[in-house]
This record gives sequence, C-alpha cells and structure tokens, in this order.
Amino acid sequence: MIIVTECSQWQEIRKTLAHKSIGLVHTMGNLHPGHISLCQRSQKDNEVTVVAIFVNQTQFNNPDDYRYYPRTLEQDKQLLHQQKVDYLFIPTYEDMYPDNYQIQVLETGEIGAHLEGEHRLGHFTGMLTIVLKHLNVIRPTHSYYGEKDYQQLMLIEKMAKALFLPVTIVGCPTIRADNGLALSSRNNRLSEESRVKAAKLPVILRDSLTVDDAFERLTDLGFKVDYVCDRWDRRLAAVWLDNVRLIDNIAHDKLGKRETSNIKI
Repeated sequence: MIIVTECSQWQEIRKTLAHKSIGLVHTMGNLHPGHISLCQRSQKDNEVTVVAIFVNQTQFNNPDDYRYYPRTLEQDKQLLHQQKVDYLFIPTYEDMYPDNYQIQVLETGEIGAHLEGEHRLGHFTGMLTIVLKHLNVIRPTHSYYGEKDYQQLMLIEKMAKALFLPVTIVGCPTIRADNGLALSSRNNRLSEESRVKAAKLPVILRDSLTVDDAFERLTDLGFKVDYVCDRWDRRLAAVWLDNVRLIDNIAHDKLGKRETSNIKI
C-alpha cells in the first residue's frame, strides 16, 4: 500500500494509471467492517483502489462532534494494509482547502432541504464540497458510499450527474453488527448499555406500522428523536442516545405492514 499525503503527489501517480479503472472509498477514518466492505466492492470492480481518510471539519455543524470524532490512523493503516488496498490518500486541511473554504458547493434542492439538511445546517454544503474536491483530485472511475447515509448518497449522485463528473457513484448496502445496529464510527462513543438500546432503532423502524408509531416507541425508550420519515421508498430516522446522534434507514420492501406518512418532527 502506497501512502500519499499531497494532492500534487497523487496527480503525478494518476498519470501512470490513465488506462486503469480506479475505485475511491471516501472516509473520515476510524474504519470498521462497513468501510472494509466498500473496499472489497471497489477491489472487485476495479484494477486500483484508493481509500481517502480526511476528517472534514466543514461538514460538522457541531464543533464538539468534530473535536470528539475518533481518530485511529495507525489502526486504520493496518486494516487497509491487510485488505491489500493499493493507495491511501491522507491530505491536510491546507492541501484540500487552499482557499480556506471560500468556495463551497451549496445544495439548495429538494433532496437536501429536509431531514439531515434541516437538523444539521451547513452539513451538506461541507460534505458535497469535500466530495467534489476528492473526486476532482483522485479522478476515480467509480466511487463507493454506504446506504446508511442514504440522503448523502442521493445528493452525491445528484451532484455527479448535474456537474457531468466522469465517475460512477455506487451505493452499497448498510453493514450491521450482529445485534442489527448499523455500523458507524459514532457507535464507539456509546456505552455498552446504550449499544444494546441502540440496536432497537432498526427493529422499531422495521416493525412499526407508521412513523407516528415508531416515533412514540423510540421516545418511550428514551431516545431523543430528530425525525422519523417515510420518503424515497425508505423509512429514515435520526435519534440521540448518550449525546450521540445515530441515523438509520430501512427500505420499504423490508418493512411489514405500513402506512406511508408525512414526516414526524
């Protein structure tokens, strides 16, 4: 595995890969089996796989969330080396934001106006800006994102299409722990007791007849609920537990009997 720390360094390497298919797995580090599954999909699809690790402060609407985001770079390197990833891209803030974030990708469409966009002001602007930068620097043929962040995936697909980016955006299934909890770096901040409780989130989303029912059941269990919503053929939710924000979604064809409802805030 070759480690690249500067955009200019990668640009020279990229010239040698002109005729190869390249997969990008774009992460903020603290890697878990969900990230590794994206690497495996990229390695299956492409001749070269690049993993980017960059804790992007511009997409954190809460400064404490950025400050406490787990940083495990040495462990991440070992995991990627074991996975036989070809390149690891670890740029600095100064390299990715030479303008100090003056130029931004502003998302004003319907997809980003609600749910995460409403509860995390500025998040999608920071996220889309760094994704566009990585896609422009790495110039992959394919880029891989998990369906757990479903709204994010839809926005990246929309941006790539709208800006004529020469890349295929690939959504990959959510990877879950044995108890059903969607894997996330944020889970590391949960107590053992709260992890058990957090595993009830996907169960309630899947089994509740309506979003109103899901909202009530989650609240009764002690979750602070930002939203539960049926949209885009998914049931999506964001909740708080131990001051940790968790999101999840279940495809409608995985639900039992249900009644599609408007958003519940």
